[in-house]
Amino acid sequence: GKKSLRQKVVDELKHYYNGFHLLWIDTKVAARMVWRLLHGQVLTRRERRRLLRTCADLFRLVPFLVFVIVPFMEFLLPVFLKLFPEMLPSTFETESKKEEKQKKKLNAKLELAKFLQETIAEMAKRNKADTG
Repeated sequence: GKKSLRQKVVDELKHYYNGFHLLWIDTKVAARMVWRLLHGQVLTRRERRRLLRTCADLFRLVPFLVFVIVPFMEFLLPVFLKLFPEMLPSTFETESKKEEKQKKKLNAKLELAKFLQETIAEMAKRNKADTG
């Protein structure tokens, strides 16, 4: 059924709280990684990707905080998210947004694979015609 306005507000507040909490945890982990880098240790590929994602999230947080701090500005957040879909830090994404993004990536990969298969088939035909 439909949720009441109070329940929607509570859900949004929980979403923001969980997003900030996850961002705080990611920031602490990233700080440890930077500490290790400064002391000459090498990061794995996974750690490097996590560090880059966390840094990007921290830079995205600045414009996002404007929407949270300025009164009634959060009503404009959906408009700005439509214009700039990557503006939201990754810890604030919902599951449906993550699934949608994964579907888009999968479709792009499938299109690329199809294109490459067609290109290889065309090259094989040319080589066959040249040698035949």
